[in-house]
Amino acid sequence: MPDKNNSKPTHSHKSKLHQTISTNAGAPIPSNEHILTAGERGPVLLQDYFFLEKMAHFDRERIPERVVHAKGAGAYGYFEVTHDLTKYSKADFLSKVGLKTDVIVRFSTVGGEKGSSDFERDPRGFAIKFYTLEGNYDLVGNNLPVFFIRDPFKFPDMVHTHKRNPQSNLKDKNAFWDFNSLSPETTHMLTMLFSDRGTPKSYRNMHGFGVHTFKFVNKKNESHFLKWHFKSEAGIETYTDSEANLADVDGATRDLFEYINKGERAIWKAYVQIMPEKDALTYKFNPFDPTKVWLYSDYPLLPVGKLVLDRNPNNFFQEIEQLAFSPANFVPGIEASPDKLLQGRLFSYTDTQRHRLGANFALIPVNCPYAKKITNYQRDGAMRVDGNGGSSINYSPNSYGGPRSNPLKLEQAIVLSGNSCRSEYPKKDDFVQAGLLYKLFSETEKNNLTTNIAGHMKYIDKEIKVRQLGYFYQADKDYAMRIANILGISEKEIKAYMS
Repeated sequence: MPDKNNSKPTHSHKSKLHQTISTNAGAPIPSNEHILTAGERGPVLLQDYFFLEKMAHFDRERIPERVVHAKGAGAYGYFEVTHDLTKYSKADFLSKVGLKTDVIVRFSTVGGEKGSSDFERDPRGFAIKFYTLEGNYDLVGNNLPVFFIRDPFKFPDMVHTHKRNPQSNLKDKNAFWDFNSLSPETTHMLTMLFSDRGTPKSYRNMHGFGVHTFKFVNKKNESHFLKWHFKSEAGIETYTDSEANLADVDGATRDLFEYINKGERAIWKAYVQIMPEKDALTYKFNPFDPTKVWLYSDYPLLPVGKLVLDRNPNNFFQEIEQLAFSPANFVPGIEASPDKLLQGRLFSYTDTQRHRLGANFALIPVNCPYAKKITNYQRDGAMRVDGNGGSSINYSPNSYGGPRSNPLKLEQAIVLSGNSCRSEYPKKDDFVQAGLLYKLFSETEKNNLTTNIAGHMKYIDKEIKVRQLGYFYQADKDYAMRIANILGISEKEIKAYMS
C-alpha cells in the first residue's frame, strides 16, 4: 500500500537539489527542450533516441478507460467494527469490536466518459476494497439499493443504451427508454434514478449499498443471507435537474479531495440486513433479485461498523485509475448468493481488468493484498516485475514444498436442484416495490420525479412513451398520470396499450 503521508496539492513541494533527467535505462538526457536536428533549421534526425522514447511513452500514457464507471474519485481510510457480528460471519476483519481494516474507496458515475460531468443523472458507483489479513475483500456497489436488470445476459445491451448512438455518437434517450420500456424490471430503479437521489450533491452526501444479496458463514458453518448498507454521516444532499446542469463538472471529485486535504474525514455508518437461509424460499419477494429491496420492516438494519476516509492518493493514475475491483474477491466468511446478476459479475470484472490493465493487474500496488503475501503458481505475462516467482516450482501438485490448498477455507456447500434452463425468476413483481416507493415520497419529491422523467422522455417516440407509462401505471396510477399529463398522453391511450 502506498505511504500514509497525507498528500498535498501537486507542485506544492520544492527542492534546491535538481536531479539529471534520464532515459528509462538511466542514461542522462542532454536537453529536454531541443530535438536533435541536422543544422539549426533541421530536419530532425531519427537517431534522437531521447525524443523517440519520450514520445513513445507519451503516445501510450492513456490506458483504456473503464467501459462503465469511467470517471471517478477515490480515497484511503479504514473500516472499524463497532458491533459484534461473529454470530453470523467468521470473516477475520469482522472478528472483534474495535478492529480496524485499511480500505480504499472509489466513487464514480456509471454511463459517462472520463470527461463527463460528476452530476449527470446516473447511478453512482460505491466500491470498497478491504485490505484484510485473509486477502482483499471487494464490495462493488452503488448509491442506490437496486439495479436496472437481474439477468447478466442483458447487461451489455443495457450499457449500450446508456452510451452513445453508434451512428450519431450522441447520447440517445430514445434507445434508453426503448430498452427500459421493453424491460419491466427496470421500473423500480428508474423510480429511484429520476428521484432527487439520482443527482447527489457530492460523494460524501450519498449512501452506499452492496445491491446484491451475499451470504455470511460463521465458524459453525451456519449461513445467513445479507445485504450491505452504508449511511452517510454527512446526510443526503441532492441537486435539482437545473442545478446539476449548472454545477462544476468536476465538483464531486473536487469536493472529496479538498475536504480530505484540509484534514476532514468522510464517514459512513455500516449496517447489514440479515435473512435466515430458510426464509429465502418463502419471502414475498425473491431475495436474490437485485431489482428488489428487503423491506426494513421484515429485516431491520443491524449496525456493524463505520467507514472512514481520511487520506487522499498521492498519484491519481497509480492509485485510482489503476485501482481494480471484482465482486469475486471474497474472504472466508462471506460468499456469493445465487443472485444471477452477481454470478455474471464474478467473471466479467476480472476479465475487463485483464483487458484494461493486463494479466498482472493484481500486482499493481494498490490492488495487492498487501496484508497477505500472494502464493500461487501463476507466472509470466506483461509487466511481471515482482520476481515472477524466482526459481520456485510453477506447477501443482509437486513434491518440492510449493503452496498447497487449505481445506479449512472451503466454501460452504450449496444444495442445487432443478433442470438446466434459461428462465426468469419465478417471482417477478416488477411494479409492486416501485409503487410502494412512490407512495413514500413527499408531494415535492413526487413532482420532481415525474417532472424529471417527463423532461427526459419529451422527444422520444410516442409508442415508447406509452409503453413505459404502462409500467408506471401498474406501479401507481397517479405516478403515471402526472407524467402523462405533461407529455399530453391520455389514460385511455395507456390502457389501450396495456390491454
